[in-house]
Amino acid sequence: MTMSSHLTELRKKHQNLSDRVEQVQRSPGSDDLQIADLKKQKLQLKEEISRLSS
Repeated sequence: MTMSSHLTELRKKHQNLSDRVEQVQRSPGSDDLQIADLKKQKLQLKEEISRLSS
């Protein structure tokens, strides 16, 4: 896998997590722990994307 394709995959995963966070937040009785976990995963991906892009 090339660096470019790896970054593309990471960006797709990040966007999917963003969509999932929004979906969970809109649902009634949303689970705060689940939202926090998703946001943590999203941040880790963002940091990895940033690190690899440098």
